[in-house]
This record gives sequence, structure tokens and C-alpha cells, in this order.
Amino acid sequence: MDSKLDLLLRSFTFYISSILSIIRYFLTSFSRFKQIPSAFTVSDTCISLYFRLLGLSPVSIHVDDETTLHFWASRGRSGGRDRKPDDERPNLVMIHGKCGDSRWQFMYQVGHLSRRFDLYIPDLLFFGKSYTTRKERSEAFQAKCLAEGLRKLGVDRFSIYGISYGGYVGYHLAHMSPDRVEKVVLMSTGVGCNDDQKDKMVAKLGRDPKELLVPRTSDDLRELMYKSVYKSNYMKLIPDSFLQDYLNDIGSIHRKEKMELVDHLLAKNSDAGRSLPVLAQDTLLIWGNKDYVFPMNLAYQLQRHLGSKARVAIVKDAGHAVNMDAPDQVNRLIVSFILG
Repeated sequence: MDSKLDLLLRSFTFYISSILSIIRYFLTSFSRFKQIPSAFTVSDTCISLYFRLLGLSPVSIHVDDETTLHFWASRGRSGGRDRKPDDERPNLVMIHGKCGDSRWQFMYQVGHLSRRFDLYIPDLLFFGKSYTTRKERSEAFQAKCLAEGLRKLGVDRFSIYGISYGGYVGYHLAHMSPDRVEKVVLMSTGVGCNDDQKDKMVAKLGRDPKELLVPRTSDDLRELMYKSVYKSNYMKLIPDSFLQDYLNDIGSIHRKEKMELVDHLLAKNSDAGRSLPVLAQDTLLIWGNKDYVFPMNLAYQLQRHLGSKARVAIVKDAGHAVNMDAPDQVNRLIVSFILG
């Protein structure tokens, strides 16, 4: 009886403190504005609140004297309430792509996945609140910093889910940490594509890829969205002012460095296929059959390179952003693969 009363009291205290935290969060978020917040600002604040309600907390990790990584991490690793050993779940590291930060890219997935995993969602360097004064711009450097950040968070073993550019980073992370990474999910990524394939993809865009991947105007961002999301009719309803506010608040951060990341990604590497390591982990490759950016043949090309440990899951009527076109199906694929 005493244990039940204690549990009830602790639960009541937790929910009351959560409500007070929510109120304080809104007041703090909006107090700095001298006018009515824009629709984007309200949306951005609500997404952060949603992450908090799911048990995720923001935390910044100093990787070294020049590098800081920001995470959204499950409580217990980020300074929040501790979880009992019998409540421990598998750790899943979710790595975003170039278009957005950790919150905006995974907002359709954290609700479902947070019920099955302890989540660690970093902002890669030069996205969100993550930054370095070092000059490295490689995906391997991103992975090295991420590995160290997770170590400092106390995350010893984990699986990876990487989208697009995040897939490149995740691939390097899995290769350099085979004793820590359990399983790998890569989605819509160009890992392993050669110079000819890169040239064809750039020619298909018909313009400088940096203008799309690091958009400056609402028109550029809208074009990027149309090329990434197959089921994009609803995007016609998004006003230009909302998109421009997004760019001003999120997209303009470290713009120069983000363009340097694109330059490194597209740099010529004639031995890309031969030098690409084979991962030791079981790997799931998720692809949309309408991917305009990285065509479906790249999924099977990477599967052949990885061998028997890799399998491909094709999602019908989905583009490059499969996580936005078919989030429920992607969530089911991830859960069944990692927990299976």
C-alpha cells in the first residue's frame, strides 16, 4: 500500500512540475519578443514543447575546447529524472539531413519512436546550436564529434538512423565504432555514389546544388521541398512569410559553413566505391520509389556493396523525404528491424 501511495505521489509531483515547466517555457520563449510572435515562432516553440512532453530534454556537450554539440536526449542522460534499470530501452541515435535541424526533421517520428527507444537526436555541426571553430568539414569529422558527444552523455551502445546527409555521417560512425553501434538504418542517402553519378544528379537539378541545399529565399526553400517530398500538394498552403521566417531563424545560421559542407560532399573522389568500407552491422536501407535526389538504384548499389548483412525496404509513393511522405511506415520498419 505504501509503495502504491509513493508511486502515486511521485507521479503527481512529476506531472505538476511538468505543467509548471511548460508554463515557464512559454513565458520564457515569448518574453524576448516586443511584438506578437510570428506563425513560425509559435510553431517552432510548439515543436520544442512537444519534444519535452515526450521525455526529451535539450543538452549541450562540449566535445573539446573548440566544438560543442547540442542534443535532444531522453531524460536520465540529460540531467532529468533517472530511469530505473528495469525500464531501460535500446538507444537510438537519429541523425538529420541538411534541410533543417533535429526537431523539424524528426517531428513526425519522435512520438512513436520515443515509446520504444531512448532517443539521442543531435544537431550536426553548424545546425541548430552545434558549432566548431575547427576547419574540418568532412562527414568523418561530424561522426567523430558525435561519437565523443555520445560517450560524454554515457551512451555506450546504440543503433543509428540517418537521413540523407545524416546517412553519410551515420555510415562513418558505424564504421569507426563497430563495438558501440548495434544496427544501422540509412534512408535516402548517397553513400557510395561515384563521380559520374554525382555529376548526373547535379545536372538533373539544373542549378548550383548549394542554392537548394542552403536556400536563401522562400522560393529556393519551396523548390527544395517540392523536390524532396512526393506528396507535396499541402505545401501550396504554406505562405512565403512562414518559409522566410524559417530561413531567417534556422536556415541562415552558419550559412557559410553549411555551404562548405556541401562542397566537401560533392568533391571529386574517383575511388569512392573502392575505398568505401563494408559495415559490420546489420543494415536496413529505406528508400522512396519516387526519390528525385538519390534514385532507387543507389539503394541496391549500396546493398550489393554491404553484402548479406544489408536489406532494402522500398516505400511506395514516397520521395526523398520518406520520413515526411510515410512516417508511420518508416517508424514500423525501424522498430521491427532494430527490435527484431
